[in-house]
Amino acid sequence: MNTSLHNFSAGPGILPQSVIEASAQDLINFSGTGLSVIEVSHRGKAFVAVMEEARARVRQLLQLGDDYEVLFLQGGASLQFCMVPYNLLPEQGMAAYLNTGVWATKAIQDARLLGRVEVVGTSEDRNFCYIPREYAIPSDAAYLHITSNNTIFGTEMHAFPESPVPLVCDMSSDIFSRPVDASRFGLIYAGAQKNMGPAGTTLVVVKRELMGKSGRKLPAMLDYAVHSKGDSMHNTPPVFAVLVCMHTLRWIEEMGGLPAMEQRNRAKAEVLYSEIDRNPLFRGTADRPDRSLMNATFVLVDEQHKLTFDAMLADAGISGLEGHRSVGGYRASMYNALPQSSVQVLVDVMQELERKNG
Repeated sequence: MNTSLHNFSAGPGILPQSVIEASAQDLINFSGTGLSVIEVSHRGKAFVAVMEEARARVRQLLQLGDDYEVLFLQGGASLQFCMVPYNLLPEQGMAAYLNTGVWATKAIQDARLLGRVEVVGTSEDRNFCYIPREYAIPSDAAYLHITSNNTIFGTEMHAFPESPVPLVCDMSSDIFSRPVDASRFGLIYAGAQKNMGPAGTTLVVVKRELMGKSGRKLPAMLDYAVHSKGDSMHNTPPVFAVLVCMHTLRWIEEMGGLPAMEQRNRAKAEVLYSEIDRNPLFRGTADRPDRSLMNATFVLVDEQHKLTFDAMLADAGISGLEGHRSVGGYRASMYNALPQSSVQVLVDVMQELERKNG
């Protein structure tokens, strides 16, 4: 493994080196069994202990009460775009959605296949560079769906709406990056491949009272209540992905928990955004009040510097900085495991470019 690289990939994103090493060992000899974690029974005591610990650590980090269920499912966050309305939206009901980017748009599209959707607010008019604030939440909605962090456009909700209906949140790209009051949410879901683990599993935290209330007849694999009865193991779970999540959740607690993660992430973001704002060769694309701590998006003011800058990035060992095609430019994803030293290397390259073209 090349530890000299600085991994700014938007996802799958960087994981702690200690987590990768512990997970690699479990691929060879899992829990003293002499077998790999990917070849033991998911019903055996060794893996059941992994699933139980992963779920318990989620509960501890989010301070969840017994009124919430913790599930590790499959299908990515994208499958939740239909599972949420299947489970929470009655056939004759209406769901409210806030549209803040590509993934929110996809969630809206899937929900409309299953029922009536009201988009209460959108930032599409300015290519999703801000978080809408002036919108009304219908009191007769089955739920309000929001996306806490918009990976592509570099915006993040730094405060959550007061909702008269259950609040559903896609937290795929900022889960466990900061403390949140989970009791304010009816359902939280997150793909693992940003701050929590590898691609292959999706965390769902759902209030028990919301399960089984849509009145729909659901296929078993799409029913939260069915998965709840099997403790996330209605079918064979993605064992390796869950194992890596368990190791990552351990690491988060060892590092000081969510308050420590937020402190680290704010410090990294401050270093990079300060340089973006100071350096005349660069411009941020997200409105300042809504800038993401996880994904900083920025562009070159003059594209004539692109070839030079890209070559300098490569020479510095900076990987995964290319922006999404819908925004262009660059995207620095600063997930929990990214050290501040990597951010400083990026800032140094930006300053060197300025010196060469001052």
